[in-house]
Amino acid sequence: MKSELKKQLRAKAHALKPVIITGQAGISPPVLFEINAALDHHELIKVRVNAEDRDQRKEMSAMICTETGAELIQAIGHIITLYRENPDK
Repeated sequence: MKSELKKQLRAKAHALKPVIITGQAGISPPVLFEINAALDHHELIKVRVNAEDRDQRKEMSAMICTETGAELIQAIGHIITLYRENPDK
């Protein structure tokens, strides 16, 4: 993805609030299902990854991106911004 598009998406996502919040169970199949549904509907979403350790947050973010096919646009603290183009739109 080109850096200009990422910059536009970051600006667009600035006003968004997290749609999905991961719990203590981590990344479970129901959480992935909800993330996929939100990406299908919105294309650009924020997810709050509740993990104490920075490395654990990185691993969880990478797992979400791998499982959903989404692109990580930005990660600040516990909040990650994901984008996946919906071919139907």
